[in-house]
Amino acid sequence: MKLIAYYRVSTKQQGQSGLGLEAQKAVVEAYAASERAEILASYTEVESGKLADRPKLASAIAHARRCKAKLVIAKLDRLARNVAFLSALMDSGCDFVACDNPHATRVMIHILVAFAEEEARRISERTKAALAAAKRRGIKLGSDRPGHWKGNEQARIEGLAKGREIAKKVRREKAIALMADLVPTLRAMRDNGMSFAEMAEKLNADGHKTARDCEWSAMTVKRVLDRADAAGRSGA
Repeated sequence: MKLIAYYRVSTKQQGQSGLGLEAQKAVVEAYAASERAEILASYTEVESGKLADRPKLASAIAHARRCKAKLVIAKLDRLARNVAFLSALMDSGCDFVACDNPHATRVMIHILVAFAEEEARRISERTKAALAAAKRRGIKLGSDRPGHWKGNEQARIEGLAKGREIAKKVRREKAIALMADLVPTLRAMRDNGMSFAEMAEKLNADGHKTARDCEWSAMTVKRVLDRADAAGRSGA
């Protein structure tokens, strides 16, 4: 059995200190040993409870699918409150196991997703009801408040432009993260003088898929490398 390990810590401080991370690694390594499985790679996500976008999870899933490996996490608990995590797992079709509940089926995970979405719906309804009640009392909310934008119209315009740039950056970073584990291989192929078409043929022969679960083409290879190179220059 081949495994791709995925670890999650909830704060930057925990990520830096290793708090909680060492325990997760110990559990996963013990599981791998008991199953005589090989851990091919590991991904660590430092996230807050409000963060929906999880690029490391996307990379781990992509890696597992390309290598026909199983995604493994230490614990299944608390995932019922993490709709984004569960939905990403279910939509990916990636084989998955939690060390504290290795027999959890896709049906069980479906149930967790259903409970999580129902709780999210109830919270949303309560919030909307509270806001509607405030409006009925004549309370102005958000940008409807009198004078909210007075003297700040330029700031609003600049804020919208900044928001668009941030959204564009997030999409670009997500696209890069999906192929992060494969970029070193692509660069090595390029350094060895392989053409984009030859690289695409090799990836397809090895069973790799693109982020959209399609076969590779020369143009797709070029785009992935161009994005990775651009990200490297901007981070330098």
